[in-house]
Amino acid sequence: MNLRDLKYLVALADTGHFGRAAQKSHVSQPTLSAQIKKLEEQLGVSLLERRPRNVALTEVGTRVVARARRILQEADDIAELARESRDPLAGALKVAFIPTLGPYLLPLVTPRIRKQLPKLQLLLYEYQTGPLLERLRAGEIDLGVLALGVDVSGLEVLPLHEEAFTLAVPAGHRLAKKSAVRAEDLAGETLLLLEDGHCLREQALDVCSRIDVHEAEDFRATSLETLRQMVVAGLGVTLLPELATQGPFAQAKSVAIRPFAKPAPRRTIGAVWRKSSTRAPAIAAVCEALKKALDGLS
Repeated sequence: MNLRDLKYLVALADTGHFGRAAQKSHVSQPTLSAQIKKLEEQLGVSLLERRPRNVALTEVGTRVVARARRILQEADDIAELARESRDPLAGALKVAFIPTLGPYLLPLVTPRIRKQLPKLQLLLYEYQTGPLLERLRAGEIDLGVLALGVDVSGLEVLPLHEEAFTLAVPAGHRLAKKSAVRAEDLAGETLLLLEDGHCLREQALDVCSRIDVHEAEDFRATSLETLRQMVVAGLGVTLLPELATQGPFAQAKSVAIRPFAKPAPRRTIGAVWRKSSTRAPAIAAVCEALKKALDGLS
């Protein structure tokens, strides 16, 4: 049993197909199939149910794959530990953002990181909060940037920025005439929200939980930019985080952005990573760059 064979097994578990697993592993299908068969013979158990068009893990196969993932992560950590001893601010760092942060924060922070950390290669990903935390805990990413207020137990957490929510309404809307709005002003309005799985959806519902607003049941957006266009079309109003209303995103003349009166509803942007991570110096440097970029918005 070796790490290569465990990687093949995990790839097969992820894809459910010998051909796709071989492609993912950069080997031929016969090679991967032979190594999996050899692994089963060594262990004396069947790890897979072989079906005409796909494969599925047996009960023991599922348990073996779970252990294999941990072993492979430990092996990766050993390699990272050696790399860190040579230069802790070099190499690849896998960073994931939630969709309501990444498009707006990355243009601000990536030039800063490239200048300050020229040897560090950022591999960037975008996931909703739940999948992001799952991949972080599984060791698939090194650092997550998200809105706090979710279960981050067992992880290191660093609050980075307090971000206010704003209200987006059509330019000719009655609330566009106000210099600032209150949650009570939304009574009777149609509230446009993101689809399930986005933490911003829950945060917006929390802000409006005590007033009579109507969620648009026939519209669920997949991104903030879709929400913005729905507001332009006059389908309702929505809440946007402050970061999504600045720079080039502030140019839309058909949408009026109004702040909430103090105390304005807000969310806390934070960074999370595994306590066992061997990339602590690189993570700290990236977090510092993120914090400075966000502080520059205040």
